Amino acid sequence: MRDLARLRETISGWEGFERRVTSTVELFDLAIDSGDASIRGELEAEASTLFAEAEEREFELVLSGEHDHRGALLAIHAGAGGTDSQDWAQMLVRMYTRWAEHRGYKAVVLDMSPGEEAGIKSATLELTGPHAYGYAKAERGVHRLVRLSPYDAAHARHTSFALVEVLPEAEGDVDVQIDPDDIRMDVFRASGAGGQHVQKNSTAVRLTHLPSGLVVSCQNERSQLQNREVALKILRSRLMEREIARRAEERAKLKGEHVSAGWGNQIRSYVLHPYKLVKDHRTGHESTDPQAVLDGSLDPFIRKYLLSVVEAD
Repeated sequence: MRDLARLRETISGWEGFERRVTSTVELFDLAIDSGDASIRGELEAEASTLFAEAEEREFELVLSGEHDHRGALLAIHAGAGGTDSQDWAQMLVRMYTRWAEHRGYKAVVLDMSPGEEAGIKSATLELTGPHAYGYAKAERGVHRLVRLSPYDAAHARHTSFALVEVLPEAEGDVDVQIDPDDIRMDVFRASGAGGQHVQKNSTAVRLTHLPSGLVVSCQNERSQLQNREVALKILRSRLMEREIARRAEERAKLKGEHVSAGWGNQIRSYVLHPYKLVKDHRTGHESTDPQAVLDGSLDPFIRKYLLSVVEAD
């Protein structure tokens, strides 16, 4: 039902956009035919708005991954750099919270471990909103800060590192559905102690789940129906265990290969001294206004990276 609601919202948005484009074109044709120049300013403003929305909608087509439409969990960990890195991790929490606000997402701090002197050792943010994971996944990696340290008595220049991990929001409880057509049932006589009824009738049940190849047998109960219900329960549990293991493996892949939050692994550098520059090392995109970036102006970096991934594919 959530997927259905999301798809309906997407379709409704595109249909509304189409109606606005059609209406604007008709108004434009009417203005040309009548020679009325009074609505030129209104048409220019509407056209500008439509072009901007078209660009945004076109970019959202990039966010077509299986999990891109979901919310996101951001785990931020202080790396090499001591107290400065812990302060840097806290600055990143603020940066992503501000970015979420700019995008209209809801940002909630689920967990935070304070630093020994200042800042934080780690924190987990939950971002809720359309395509939150699709956008936030671009931030996965090591972030490097260069500045004059406020925690150094000599006020020397320090380099700090922090690791950002991004995962899609967790799905609900694992629910295993078993198609009856996928089950082959064989019956046989139970062996061992159990009384005359158990011994002389084919009460034991063997269930084979054809898609997975799992085989479950049960002969402990007195009736075939009871044994089948118990066997189904066992089969469902084994399939659930497999599903949980599969999802854990998938989450590990989404999390990405573990990297050390230190030299040589950074995806982006934020330099506050001796000059001011933010540079993404994956795309080469730069900004000479690090304060704006730290205040949440991340979209240009995120868009550039996501487009570069599509072009590479």
